[in-house]
Amino acid sequence: QPIEFPGGDIGSLGVHGTVNDLLMCGARPLHLSAGFVLEAGLPIETLRRIVGSMRRSADAAGVRIVTGDTKVVQAGKADGLYINTAGVGAVAPETEPIGPVAVRPGDAVVLSGDIARHGIAVMAEREGLAFESAILSDSAPLNEVVLPMLEAGLDVHCLRDLTRGGLASALIEIAEAAGVDIRIEESAVPVDDPVRGACEVLGLDPLYVANEGRCIAILPDDQAERAVGLMRCSEAGKDAAVIGRVSAGRGQLSAGTGIGTERLIPMISGEQLPRIC
Repeated sequence: QPIEFPGGDIGSLGVHGTVNDLLMCGARPLHLSAGFVLEAGLPIETLRRIVGSMRRSADAAGVRIVTGDTKVVQAGKADGLYINTAGVGAVAPETEPIGPVAVRPGDAVVLSGDIARHGIAVMAEREGLAFESAILSDSAPLNEVVLPMLEAGLDVHCLRDLTRGGLASALIEIAEAAGVDIRIEESAVPVDDPVRGACEVLGLDPLYVANEGRCIAILPDDQAERAVGLMRCSEAGKDAAVIGRVSAGRGQLSAGTGIGTERLIPMISGEQLPRIC
């Protein structure tokens, strides 16, 4: 809840989430399935809007929704509407496996854009909060962010979308799995001013807030600036930046602060905000 929010809805989110999961494996998304669980009494106009949004999102991502199923349950049993999506994609035969095990000391961490907009947009709509400036979700397919790097032959070691637990949780998981340390510079992490202000008012750390159209790429340091240049050719990657480096270590994440100190960033216990996806 809510099934519609500033910048998206549950339909577009279902498409974007599965498309981006495929891209994070280095696959070109091709086909999706969609299973619907509908509450009795759901307005047909709401369903039409959601399905239309899914079609537009699939077209924008270059995928086809090829199969699915629909079930109806009693009113009050499905928060209005649940959608379950799954997908298949194609990986180029010459592509090396992409994942945390490939991360090496000396790699750079590239972030595709500003963070925390999705979580704040959903929370504001859910709780009826009004901020001075409208905050729209970052939900988007990441085809134009990821595929140009792979097609250009960059040696991408790891890709991760920043959904559950945000940027910090994704980097901690990678550091622990690879047995390395990652250090980021907080000043290099883009956060829109309205989002930063909302986080300060609500007592939230934007590093842990969920995103649905942002990812990190970890690759050799000498390829980082080229990756940034390729990402910035797309709308979803226009704020891409190098935010950190990988070093030998024990699976920890730290951040350089604006006052010249360094802080250890732990894995958050639970979630700051409930997820919608």
